[in-house]
Amino acid sequence: MGGADESIPPEAIAEFDAALSSAGVEHELHSYPGAPHSFFDRAAEQFSTESADAWERVLSFIATNS
Repeated sequence: MGGADESIPPEAIAEFDAALSSAGVEHELHSYPGAPHSFFDRAAEQFSTESADAWERVLSFIATNS
């Protein structure tokens, strides 16, 4: 997620992480510091490194969990 996305406060991320862990759900949360909401499409050129990393993480998740 974009680390600069003000609609996702750090407390909510921590709570979500704890809930997933408590439920035994394998997960990985990753935040890209300075990246805004929707950085993957609206600001993909500006955040190309972050976008490429996010895409690789999605592909890896799908490969591992399908």
